[in-house]
Order: sequence, then structure tokens, then C-alpha cells
Amino acid sequence: MDLDTLLSFNWGIMAPEFTILIVGVLLTVIDLFGPTSVKKNIPKLGLVGVILAFILLVPQYGHDQVSILHDTYLFTPFAYYFKFILLIGAMLIFLMILSNESNKEITDRSEYIYLLLSALLGAMMMASSGDLITLFVGLELLSLSSYIMVGLRKKSLRANEGAMKYVINGSIATAFTLFGMSYIYGVSGSTNLVDISREMSASLGTAEPVATIGFIMMFIGLSFKISTVPFHMWTPDVYEGASTPVTAFLSVISKTAGFVIIMNIFFTIFTGNGEANTSLYDSMLLFIAVLAILSMLVGNLIALRQRNMKRMLAYSSIGHAGYMLIPLTSISQLSVENVWFYLFAYSFMTIGAFMVIYLLEQQKKSEDISIFTGLYQTSPVLAVCMTIFLISLAGIPGTAGFIGKFNIFVGAILAEPSLYILAAVMALGTIISYLYYFNILVQMFIRPPQLEGKVSVRVAESIPLIACVAGTIILGIFPFLALNFFQ
Repeated sequence: MDLDTLLSFNWGIMAPEFTILIVGVLLTVIDLFGPTSVKKNIPKLGLVGVILAFILLVPQYGHDQVSILHDTYLFTPFAYYFKFILLIGAMLIFLMILSNESNKEITDRSEYIYLLLSALLGAMMMASSGDLITLFVGLELLSLSSYIMVGLRKKSLRANEGAMKYVINGSIATAFTLFGMSYIYGVSGSTNLVDISREMSASLGTAEPVATIGFIMMFIGLSFKISTVPFHMWTPDVYEGASTPVTAFLSVISKTAGFVIIMNIFFTIFTGNGEANTSLYDSMLLFIAVLAILSMLVGNLIALRQRNMKRMLAYSSIGHAGYMLIPLTSISQLSVENVWFYLFAYSFMTIGAFMVIYLLEQQKKSEDISIFTGLYQTSPVLAVCMTIFLISLAGIPGTAGFIGKFNIFVGAILAEPSLYILAAVMALGTIISYLYYFNILVQMFIRPPQLEGKVSVRVAESIPLIACVAGTIILGIFPFLALNFFQ
């Protein structure tokens, strides 16, 4: 490819990605060669980089589709909306990090920051990838950065154990993903998603069983990223071992990226006009439905037995992954909308819940559910904030979580054919989740505090809390703001 061809591409559409890349490289150089006074501001510079990337993303709303480098990078409405979630989630996590700069758990704070940026860049590239190769590169950039971040609590045995399990399970998942991609390439003769869709529609024929195996193997590998049963075993140990901001990152950014790559691959390939695409997708529906049912039931049931808050939210996230798999059993614009809104709502309520846990574990040196005992008496503000996040996670009306679950539930009933079993299991899983979510409310409002004294909340700590509470309530009362924006 000559220079004129390279210059002819609309590189400006990649401004958010270039911003994250440049800031990440600059912070790496500053960490290596910069003065100590500047190194102390690396977390703030990282936040500035994410905000700048978000500012550059906003004007791209409604932009025409753009293709760069022979469709390996595609700017589409799909990519725009999911980058929107990724950048907002990243900003909230950076605010969480900045709320407690005296945290001594992680000594290499600078590495912590630019690894977050690297992982974010990988997730954003996955949203715009139009080729299996670039999708895989983005996935590995996200995964490798995440492995290291989990192990940055070097003196913690739980972090070391979690990082080891994460690397081993992640490597196995990567092998499954690559093996599945090799099957698809062998059948279609291409790595470009649009070309694969065309080949599948035109001349699949007797190769359909092989293609089905390839897609199922890819789905198995990618199910690791979204923590669905039975590919979830790494999740509670990693969530417990990692620093709480990293846990929030894995729960929101990594899970969003997992759904992005799944929908990017499967919706692009299966929305062809040929009958082969329809039959190929239908052959996978039972597999996806079983994963959804298992995730909703197993995640919520095991969460009932957890005392560690991060492990409880880990199993809760497995249940939420099951809810979000339901729209994937029917390909439509409504499916993408329902998953997008749920992930958007999930970002606010989950990061908010982890922010409260982060504050309490720093002051009480524990992650046990007992840190919430008598919280309403020691810190009414934190108790009210946590209540909002919990009732949203539970799906109580008036919150973003309710709207997200309601949309998925109604979408399952209105699907053709209707998914009554999945809707019923979703309702059952939601009812089960009330038991462990409301148990925390009992601890906060009914149990007496174990220790005397107030739990303080500084201004820096209140900023991410206020943002998460506002997002959870606004999306619950005025969901049309987000839905109209998406449509």
C-alpha cells in the first residue's frame, strides 16, 4: 500500500483511539524518565486523556459509516454507541482511583494507569473491527493488560492466585477462540466479517456442520470474557484478588468488550439474506439459551452463600451476563438496543456499588458483608447510595436496572418465536437475587454498628458516587433519553 492510499483514509474518525494510544505512550515515557513531581500526576493525566477521547467521540454522533484499511477498521453506529459506554465507564473508574491516592495496595500506580488505558484501547478497537484478525488483536490487548492489573497487588496471596487462574483460564479461552476462527476461515476463505457473511449465505452447503462447530468454539472462548456458566470459574477468585478499581474495570469494561466482540462477529455474519445464515444461527440457539439459563440460575444461587462482597458481586455479574444473553437468541435491532441499554445501566450501578465497597474496605480493612453493619447510623449518605445501587441491580422500578431487565423480558416475550422459558428463568433469577441484595439492606438499616464512629466521605470520593447515583436514577426515570439517543 502506497503513501497516497494511506493518506486518503479518513484517519480523523479514529481520533478517540489515537488519543488513548498517545496518552498511554506518553505516560509510559513519563514513568520511565519523568521527574517524581510529574509522576505523581499520572492518574490525573490518564483521566484527562479519557475525557479528551470522549470529547472527540461525541461529535461523531450520526456520522456516516467509514472504512479504513480495507474494512479492518469500521466506524459504524454500533461502534459509536459501545465506545460511548466504554469511555464513560473508564472515566468513572479513573475517578474511583483518584478518590484514594493514598492507597498502598498497589505500589506501581503508574503501570496501573497505562495498563488501564491499553485495555481500554483494545476494547475500543474491538468495537470497530471488521476483521477477525483485528478483533483478536484488540481482544488480546485487553486480556494481557487485564492479567497484569490483577497481579499488581504483589504482596497479596489472593491477588497472586487470582492472576494465575486468570492467565491459565484466559489462555485456554484464547485457544478455543482461535481454533473456532480457524474453522470459519477454512469454510469461508476470508477473515473479513462481511466477506464471511457473504460466503456463508452463498455457498455454505455441506460445510454447515463445520461452520457450526467453529462458531460454537468461538462462543465458548468469548464466553470466558463475559463470565457465563460453565466458563465462569475464574471470576470470583479474580474479583476477590484484584484491587477494587480493577475489579470494577473487569466487571464493566471487560464484560462490555466481551459482548461487543460477540455481537460484532455474530450479528455481522448472521444478518445476511441467505437461508444458510438463518439455519446456521438457528443451530446455535439452543447452545446460547442453555448458557443463559445456567448463568442466571447458578450465578444467583451461589451468590446466596457468599460473605465476601466482591465474590458476591462476581456471582451476581454471572447472573447479569445470563440476562444479557437472552437478546442474543434473536437477531434484531431491538436485541442490540436491549443489550446496549442494559450495559449502560449496569456500568453506573456496578461501579457505584464497587465504589462504596472500596471506601468501606479502606476504612474497615475488610471485604466481608459485615462492613455494611449499621452503615445507616455511621454514614447515611453511603447507605442511601448503596441502597440505590442494590435496588437497581435487583431490578426494582424507578431505577435503571428495572428498565434494562424489563426491556429484555418484554423482548423475550415478543420475539418470534417467543422465548417464554428464558423469560421465566429470568424472573426466577431476579427473585433469587432479592435475597442476597436485600440481606445487605438489612445489614445497613436494621443491624447495629459493630464499631463506634462515623464513616467519612471526602469530596474526591463523592464525585464518582454522585455520578453513578445520577446515572442510575436518570436512566430509571427517563430511559427515553438513552433510548432515543441510541435510535
